[in-house]
Amino acid sequence: MHEQVYRFLRDVAKRRECTTCAEVAQVAHLDLRLGRDLEKFGEILSEISIHERQEGRPLLTAVVLHGQGEKMRPDFFRLARELGANPGADDTEFFIEELRRVHKYWRRPPQEARSD
Repeated sequence: MHEQVYRFLRDVAKRRECTTCAEVAQVAHLDLRLGRDLEKFGEILSEISIHERQEGRPLLTAVVLHGQGEKMRPDFFRLARELGANPGADDTEFFIEELRRVHKYWRRPPQEARSD
């Protein structure tokens, strides 16, 4: 798992904020205009989502928006369904609820919201 991106997303969640694909790509030193980097970007977010789901946590990648406050990423919903986190619910409602859960989880006191 890409630890720098993971820590960055945790910090975003702890502040109850969202970030963009471009900001995450910058943390990962990726250029989203390049096919291989775009593919790697998707792999990084998928690994983080799988890890969080395995740990019983909400999908941390909900904090990553496609553009500056524009919209959610379609691949987020696809992966959420594959992981059983979005059981056919309305995508917008699922996103809002999952983002709320992420923010709530990572705002808990440190002993409750551990990264391991």
